[in-house]
Amino acid sequence: MTTGPQNSSGRSPTLEDVAAAAGVSRSTASRAINGGSRVSPDAQAAVDAAVRELNFTPNPAARALVTQRANSVALLIPEPDERVSGDPFFAQIVQGLGQALGETDFQLILVMVRQGDDSERVIRHLRQGHVDGSVVVSHHQSDDIERALISTGLPSVFVGRPWYLPEKFGYVDTDNRLGAELATGHLLTGGRRRIGTIAGPADMIAAVDRLAGWTAALDAAGLSTGAVEHGDFTTPGGLAATQRLLASSPDLDALFVANDLMAVGALQALKSAGRQVPGDVALVGYDNSAVAAVTDPPLSTVVNPVTQMASSAGTLLLERIRSGGPIEPPIIFAPELIIRASG
Repeated sequence: MTTGPQNSSGRSPTLEDVAAAAGVSRSTASRAINGGSRVSPDAQAAVDAAVRELNFTPNPAARALVTQRANSVALLIPEPDERVSGDPFFAQIVQGLGQALGETDFQLILVMVRQGDDSERVIRHLRQGHVDGSVVVSHHQSDDIERALISTGLPSVFVGRPWYLPEKFGYVDTDNRLGAELATGHLLTGGRRRIGTIAGPADMIAAVDRLAGWTAALDAAGLSTGAVEHGDFTTPGGLAATQRLLASSPDLDALFVANDLMAVGALQALKSAGRQVPGDVALVGYDNSAVAAVTDPPLSTVVNPVTQMASSAGTLLLERIRSGGPIEPPIIFAPELIIRASG
């Protein structure tokens, strides 16, 4: 249905009213309003004037029939609800996508792929034409999102390198390995030699890359890489993992943690164990999230430009939807180390 001021008969203006005011056929008015082809400049101008005069708003369903677009994109998040609501990473993703879509007619639809799903429910939804493309974040090795999206033919862009089929998708990432090397190198430069890590989930590509960067830096220095525990990118997970690591490696003098939320938990565990930060144990996180600047002491951390990555992913996706062209090379952001009082 249409919206806007009612005309003299007490009803909202219709497509027929626009056609009559413009002096064109209903089909020509429809094509002009909805971006179709085969409309002369004079007819387009007449229809545009009639739309303004009548304050006509087109029916979204009719527009979709003409343009073959839903004017919507999906944000796919293969995570449980509590993880999404509790991690500022996802708010930054939405902010970045909002920046990319803000000046367009595209709407963002959040699609949760919950644990235990085989993704068929989500894929059925995507195949039904409800969205024109998707952005995928926080994907796991086992969620099978990549292969499922290939089967839909839907333009898709990943924030973070895909696990299996990077050549099939556009993606935006930061150099997580180099970022972890920078963080670990900073600890080495500070004279630390017994450096442990709280790694992220082993089935997430960013966690794997950050662990690889920590390992590479210690290997190059000829130091042990045995002090590793895995967390789940949450503060309670970082607390528990640090407690386990302190029990197995009590002589640690530094700790690289794969995200800031876990580093907050690590800081709690260290304080509870009577370890001074940075005096006894230097601590570096990853993400440069808002929490990193307000801990006691403030966290040294690596910048993860989530908002910019999401904005770039949204722009890449819009280009794919509009042009149908080849998949663009990945966009990789360089990491930056922020040094604060924790180490």
